[in-house]
Amino acid sequence: METIELFSERLKLRLIQFSDLDAIHALHSLPEIDEYNTLGIPANIGVTKNIIEPQILAHQQEEILTYTFAIEELSTETFIGLFGLKLGSKKYNNAEIWYKLNVEYWGKGYGTEVVNRILDFGFNDLKLHRIQAGCAVKNIGSIKVLEKAGMKREGHARQTLPLKTGWSDNFEYAILETDERKNN
Repeated sequence: METIELFSERLKLRLIQFSDLDAIHALHSLPEIDEYNTLGIPANIGVTKNIIEPQILAHQQEEILTYTFAIEELSTETFIGLFGLKLGSKKYNNAEIWYKLNVEYWGKGYGTEVVNRILDFGFNDLKLHRIQAGCAVKNIGSIKVLEKAGMKREGHARQTLPLKTGWSDNFEYAILETDERKNN
């Protein structure tokens, strides 16, 4: 298994492991996380294990196509969330990102910091051309994070997310390797 660790000013990102199961289950079980997430709250830790097992196995491939990172606060080594980066077709040289942060860390700039770090990884290390993300139209926190990182809103997909409250529209964001980046 390849060891990948990425660092920013306050954060460390590393590939998830089975030892993260309890922390990931606790994160997935938070009602605030579930509000704009299509996963739903796992019925038990076994469901969470079934979710992360293929993610961990993906890291053991010769060529990693799907990265799932644990986000840790650097100063305390506390698990604060998850970040995913899924590579698309080599022909298109693109990827899609997603993230979940524990609610205790919302509104403190951690989301923007981690998105910026992953954009650096994607463009500088993986040599990607385009990175995209989506979020529910009412997910104001995620909208702010993506826009602060310099991602541009490119589309509005109608009723594409099956949330617990019903079908939600989705904003589609992207940034190109040639776009101006924001680091705030």
